[in-house]
Amino acid sequence: MIERHIRPLVVEGLTFARAVCLLGPRQVGKSTLAKQIASQDHPARYISLDEEGSRRAALEDPTEFVASIAGPAVIDEIQRAPDLMLAIKMRLDTCDDRGQFLLTGSANVITLPTIADNLPGRVDYMRLWPFSQSEIEGSRENFVDRLFENDPPRILGAEVGRAAYAERVVQGGFPDVQGRSGTARERFFSSYLPSILGRDVSDIARIHDAAQIGRLLSVVAGRSGSLMSSRGMAGDLGIDHKTVIAYTKVLEDLLLVRRLSGWSANIDSRQVKAPKLHVCDPGLLANLLNVSADRLVQDPKLAGPVFETFAATELERQSSSSEREPRFYHYRDHRQREVDIVLERGAGEIAAVEVKSGAAVRSKDFSALRFLRDSLGPRFKSGVVLYAGEHTLPFGERLHAVPLCGLWQG
Repeated sequence: MIERHIRPLVVEGLTFARAVCLLGPRQVGKSTLAKQIASQDHPARYISLDEEGSRRAALEDPTEFVASIAGPAVIDEIQRAPDLMLAIKMRLDTCDDRGQFLLTGSANVITLPTIADNLPGRVDYMRLWPFSQSEIEGSRENFVDRLFENDPPRILGAEVGRAAYAERVVQGGFPDVQGRSGTARERFFSSYLPSILGRDVSDIARIHDAAQIGRLLSVVAGRSGSLMSSRGMAGDLGIDHKTVIAYTKVLEDLLLVRRLSGWSANIDSRQVKAPKLHVCDPGLLANLLNVSADRLVQDPKLAGPVFETFAATELERQSSSSEREPRFYHYRDHRQREVDIVLERGAGEIAAVEVKSGAAVRSKDFSALRFLRDSLGPRFKSGVVLYAGEHTLPFGERLHAVPLCGLWQG
């Protein structure tokens, strides 16, 4: 059993909050983690809304369904009966006990209008993603915290080149994919997406053509790590760009696609505000692109965006259990300065990461990081270029090149 790093934070949340809601894509282990907590850390009744009888009862009379629950409870897949959240709100408003509910959801219920306006301050929301590489390796290493401490992992003698990472990248982090061969991985993903599109889309949006959502996800995969262009994607699909915007929001709500907004602090008057999109898992991305580990090794143009998505998703997974969870952005301006990932903490502290799939790193790879460092002064804690090289190398004040394995090795 792979230990989830977020588990202590969920247990802690249940001691301080009236309810905790654990959000994440389907098949990332939310139910497994919730059952562990309910049986070992915070005794609670377990109810799954994927079970037909429970779901029908919750849909037909949410208030009575909640009233029938005595004591702490886990309610799994809450998006299948979203009106239940309002009944839970009524319970939380009348009872101040801590840890009354541990909720899980495979869709971003925070964005549902009937919920978002009614639950501020009542529920602690946390994110569970597919396994991080640290979790897979059994390491407690948190690269995100080390970034903000300007303490990058001092890696010596790492394996060199994309081949050292390609199989890890295309495997990704979904629990049921771990240890599978390429063909077995394909079988998992061939059933994974249809099950989501056939079941969860209707729970969160009034969309009749779920297949179009699937086609859009494939288009996003082809642009993962690139600036979002709704008109460009609309042209690829032959549909209206407003439809693309609405359907992209559905993919985000299903937690299959992650948006990185353009970061801005008025350090340059011509910054690009367009967001970037990343598929939520590099294994899913590789499947959508029909990319094997061998092809990643052989094709640097293809490897670049896939490796960037690998690093971006790994950082986000680690951030969910970091000391202070940062927000994620990217940076680009009209002078062609670009940083793949910008992390910002509440105090205004900034760390930044560039991702290279190659084994060589040069001074010019740090030009945008230097610009941010010099513009932000002490707010800028560190900048790192992740690459497929051998050693951690200094490239000036608060700047380092770090082998990709530094994401999970100390």
